[in-house]
Amino acid sequence: MAAKLMRKWLVLVCLLVVPAFSFPLKRWNSLNVIKEINRKGPYLGLVTVYPPEEKAFFATGTFKPHRTHPFVDLSGRRFRVGKIHEKKVIFVRCGIGMVNAAAATQQMLDLFDIQGIVHFGIAGNVNDSLSIGDVSIPKQFAHTGIWDWQNPNGTLDPNGIAHLDVASYNVPKDEGTNLLGRIVYGSEQFFSELGKPNTARLLVWAQTTKHWLHLADNLKIELERCVNSSVCLPRKPKLVVGLRGSTANIFVDNAAYRDFLVQTFLVSSVDMESAAVVMTSLSNGFPVIVIRGLSDLAGGQSGQNAIRIFGPLAALNTAKVVVQFIKALP
Repeated sequence: MAAKLMRKWLVLVCLLVVPAFSFPLKRWNSLNVIKEINRKGPYLGLVTVYPPEEKAFFATGTFKPHRTHPFVDLSGRRFRVGKIHEKKVIFVRCGIGMVNAAAATQQMLDLFDIQGIVHFGIAGNVNDSLSIGDVSIPKQFAHTGIWDWQNPNGTLDPNGIAHLDVASYNVPKDEGTNLLGRIVYGSEQFFSELGKPNTARLLVWAQTTKHWLHLADNLKIELERCVNSSVCLPRKPKLVVGLRGSTANIFVDNAAYRDFLVQTFLVSSVDMESAAVVMTSLSNGFPVIVIRGLSDLAGGQSGQNAIRIFGPLAALNTAKVVVQFIKALP
């Protein structure tokens, strides 16, 4: 009986101990591979978001994997190592949302020998002068998801950068007090290598890198107009450089909120990752650019959101611009 209890105890110990050591060993192996990869650096860091964007990127056929270390797995993400037009790159799909975007970008900057970050993917279009299929390379991004949701009887915060009064959308208009009150938008707290340690400055607009924007503005590229032989856009898409983008952990598919963002922040696109990538890159002192293909009208359409139809086309046009930008880099 004692021997049986002892055997059960040993099995339990093994079940508890083995997982505790297996993960650090796997991570240790990955870090050793990264050490080898960095000997051939520096690399350009490429960060996209979700599988359709990744698929469109690899469909260009320009990515040539590293012969001995084509990838390294770390914290559940696969960092792919290779070249595009003889430029050394490391590619990662970060996952949807600002936490994923910031975490993957920080990992890349901390662990790999990186010279800068190119972030790309699809986005919602909130600018009526642009169209689905166009590719936007904004000059700056705001995090429009920092809210102070106020008491309906409270006073307006004088430090808020903008506010949305929910009662303005009452139907009918004279319905009276709306218990949802108002949303007041706040600023980011920005920590930087160039700033004083442990001291943040307030930031609304995070700027992408000017000399990369200038380089992108000189790109000449033909963008695709058709999803297939039977589904085409009414006009040829274009590349636009120098607008504004909005980022929040919100998928915008609402015409009223779309209009509010345009009128209040003068943005042209909405997404869920870009501001996080830009702020993380700038915080660490690295150049960064964002390339976003417009896949839908963020609620400005009649009927269903167009992302399911034109998302792949927007991702393809984005990938084409990314490849041409990398080719144009000195």
